[in-house]
Amino acid sequence: MHSLLTKREKEIFTLLIQSYTTKEIAKQLYISEKTVRNHISNVIQKLGVESRIQAVLELMKMKEIDL
Repeated sequence: MHSLLTKREKEIFTLLIQSYTTKEIAKQLYISEKTVRNHISNVIQKLGVESRIQAVLELMKMKEIDL
């Protein structure tokens, strides 16, 4: 099955659900905070939702990420 998320988007959302902040995610993945926010925005747009929380819930429903 083809994933909706890129490898990087999946990494970011996996860290997000572990309560990492944007800053901590950026540091851990060696990318800028702006890049982290861009990836999150892209996923929100792909899913047609309005927030990170909605994106997380939708991704969990779709079995793209899990706790």
